[in-house]
Amino acid sequence: MTIFSSNAAPLLRITPPLLVSLALAVLDQFSKLLANARLPYGEPVAVLPSFDLLLFHNRGAAFSFLNDASGWQRWILSAISLSVSVFLLVWLTRLPARQRLLRWAVALILAGALGNLYDRLFYGYVVDFISLYWGDWRFAIFNIADAAISIGAALLLLEMFLSRERQQEATP
Repeated sequence: MTIFSSNAAPLLRITPPLLVSLALAVLDQFSKLLANARLPYGEPVAVLPSFDLLLFHNRGAAFSFLNDASGWQRWILSAISLSVSVFLLVWLTRLPARQRLLRWAVALILAGALGNLYDRLFYGYVVDFISLYWGDWRFAIFNIADAAISIGAALLLLEMFLSRERQQEATP
């Protein structure tokens, strides 16, 4: 499926990675609605050893950076996230089908960016609720969007490494 410009060149190709990206963004939002509706704020709910559900509203960036700022961070982080999302969307729809790993990496990062962008724009904070810990040490509280970004970034690094290896093998 494509969306056409006036000269019939596709502006946007709907691909399986793009559909998965959109589905993950929707799943992220659904999980955050459930977390907000069912979890007590700031009180861990044990799920497994070293895994809690812990509702937290992050007004900052990753690892709560800028969480305590006066509110300006909402709009700056939203603008950055929107810009990145547009860039990733265009990039994803123009990547050749043969670059499967790169397409999936970009799709996952896009899903996470869209999920967190929605939160920032409509709530003023990102809803986090997944909490991993070991003893007294607690990892950052995160959500499905954050997990998608992290997995996408790891796949992007893997693609860069594999691409460099392919280039080295191709040169005599």
